[in-house]
Amino acid sequence: MVDKILTIGWLASILAMLGTELAIAEDWWQFRGPNAGQVAESKVPTHWGVQEPLWKTAIPGKGWSSPIVVGDRIWLTSAEEVAIGTKEASEKLATLPFGSRDIVVDGAVSLFAIEVNAETGEILRRIDLFDKKNPPPLHAMNSYASPTPVTNGKRIVCHFGSLGTACIDITSGKVLWKREFVVEELTGGGASPVLLDSSLFLACDGADQQFVIAIDELSGETKWKVSRPAITPVDDSQRRAFSTPLIVNSNGRQQLISLAAQWLVSYNPEDGSEWWRAKVGSGYSLVPTPVFDRDRVFVCTGFSKPEMVAVSTNGDGKVTDSAILWRYSRQVPEISSPIVVGDEIYFVSDGIVTCLDAATGTQIWQHRLGGKFASSLTASEGRVYLTSSGGVTTVIKQGREFVGLATNELFGETYASLSVYKNSFLLRTNPILYRLSGE
Repeated sequence: MVDKILTIGWLASILAMLGTELAIAEDWWQFRGPNAGQVAESKVPTHWGVQEPLWKTAIPGKGWSSPIVVGDRIWLTSAEEVAIGTKEASEKLATLPFGSRDIVVDGAVSLFAIEVNAETGEILRRIDLFDKKNPPPLHAMNSYASPTPVTNGKRIVCHFGSLGTACIDITSGKVLWKREFVVEELTGGGASPVLLDSSLFLACDGADQQFVIAIDELSGETKWKVSRPAITPVDDSQRRAFSTPLIVNSNGRQQLISLAAQWLVSYNPEDGSEWWRAKVGSGYSLVPTPVFDRDRVFVCTGFSKPEMVAVSTNGDGKVTDSAILWRYSRQVPEISSPIVVGDEIYFVSDGIVTCLDAATGTQIWQHRLGGKFASSLTASEGRVYLTSSGGVTTVIKQGREFVGLATNELFGETYASLSVYKNSFLLRTNPILYRLSGE
């Protein structure tokens, strides 16, 4: 059990923006872009494995945040670690309350943002944000820079979990404000920030405390903060979650939908009051972002026996008994976020890709791809893209039978998700950022 408690999410996954219309590909201002991984008005490639990338750039440090795009500039976060000696590391690991398997510790870490020219791959600026001595422990597959930044085109918010949050003016590079929202993550951060109008939203779900907070994105001041519903875990480590909130318009109201351990809650973004809440299971360390379609939200319930649950967004108050539409429990992901395309929902876990009917939860097909997956799915023009942790992107045809279209190999470790610039993909591996084009 300790093993599964510690093998948790750290990547987030993160959100869809307001409305149902797809935005243009250049507006890739957050993790998974403006519409939960669906790409519109961009002829992104199907094949690129046999072609040279348009460019490739070594990124300083390490991070699993996905690139965002502002005009012809790419932004991402990274971290440079200072190691400690074997003896000191062993002593620190011995003090951890939930064991130390797959956990690493460092002596210090520097956290920063990187700006890249999207046309050439040239690194334009490095903006240093935080220097931390004796940072908290980290899962070996995680990084100190896993949450993806978010922007409104004028300012960028970089979030590093409990290590700090900072807002940068894009034009000047000036750091406008910094704050820290410290919770016991135990294995590092993962949930990404969300912007709506002048409000920045963060889900902070640690072993010690769990809350959602709204911040004025210009000043950094708190607008509201609300605690999560009561959680009944086996131990405190099962109070954690790493899923980024989702903003939707449904049932005539704007909803900030956020997944916590055991609970799915819809908040009013204006004041943090609840529209509705549903207890979706007993899971914890939830990573995949919710996805939304036609007044339904689809969530993965986390460790240790994940289910996919469809919940109506039309309810009010406590809706556990009335709003849950269906459940599905075979090969549901613990890390990678699903995607809705047309009438189907697609997801991948343990190398097996699954297609369900979104209305009923009925399995349409399953197919074994092999490999491990943490990156979230992307779709464009009837194609679904699945990128493995080994850097292999499989492209399949949307539809009610499995049809493989392409297998593209980069042979680089990655837990970041695909981003889009014009008619090309951006893919971050360790330590290379690629701009990928093709047919």
